Amino acid sequence: MIETGLITIARKYRGVRVLVLGATGFIGRWVARALADAGAALVIAIRDTQLCQEVFEGGISAQILEIDLLDQNSVKRLIEDIAPIVIFNLAGYGVDRSERNQLIAWQMNAALPLEIGASLAATPAGSWTGQRLVHVGSALEYGKSGGELREDTEPMPTTLYGRSKLAGTWALQDVSQNSGLPSVTARLFTVYGPGEHEGRLLPSLVDAVNNRTSIGLTDGLQKRDFTYVLDVVEGLLRLGLAHTPPGEIINLATGQLRTVRQFAETAAEELQLPSTHLQFGALPMRKDEMEHGSVSTLRLRHYTSWTPSIGIREGIRHALLAKSRAHKFSESL
Repeated sequence: MIETGLITIARKYRGVRVLVLGATGFIGRWVARALADAGAALVIAIRDTQLCQEVFEGGISAQILEIDLLDQNSVKRLIEDIAPIVIFNLAGYGVDRSERNQLIAWQMNAALPLEIGASLAATPAGSWTGQRLVHVGSALEYGKSGGELREDTEPMPTTLYGRSKLAGTWALQDVSQNSGLPSVTARLFTVYGPGEHEGRLLPSLVDAVNNRTSIGLTDGLQKRDFTYVLDVVEGLLRLGLAHTPPGEIINLATGQLRTVRQFAETAAEELQLPSTHLQFGALPMRKDEMEHGSVSTLRLRHYTSWTPSIGIREGIRHALLAKSRAHKFSESL
């Protein structure tokens, strides 16, 4: 079963007070679900409780609090009041192309991680020996950097999202090193699976099947490290248990590159979408498209003795199956 490793790791958080920020997002919902089903003392802090009800159909075993994450005083009070042992910060702004407000991007992606780290450093950890904060970064922090992407590669972000996320990574690293706060930033790459935003590649292919239409694509020759969302969740939970220097940055990826064309063709086969419906070259390449070599996973393996192992065909099959049913881990716990 594809979730076996994830379930085993999630159980290590049973009874631990965990705060998840960004729990209604694509990846955040799977982190929250895994922790809740494993029996963590889970707190979800979100802006819209109605959205939470829509995302977690059938409910979720968690304390749900409303908060404006752009209000630093509210964030500080939240951490003081609930005194979480571990925080998973998956809140971010700018992944969706419609999100282009520069002020919000800098507040959410740069100022928020700093406030979380500073506030958390003042709360006790008890007997917990793992990370206090697992912060999600982005491959776009590397930007124009070429060659193999290692964590010590000089970042050259070209987008608002990449620049603001990098500022958050560095701010958290500084506060962690100065205070000794156990924290880690996990840089994610091309994550796919159920719950993706509309307009991304896999949902667009599914729409093409449902609507019996063709789909316009770039030439598809750009290479990406495609990582299935449940592998990402397992990686985040493993990093939460790892022992690293304060503020360590770690690539969370497979270390294997595949072209966008390979991914699209594999998904089309699984969806039984005729290859003639894939119009490669119909769209121009974006100016900020990343071009790089393989993604180094040496640090990830060093600290967790693990790397993601779900191949794209297996991941696509699982994503399509999960999309057709209410997906939970609890039956296996």
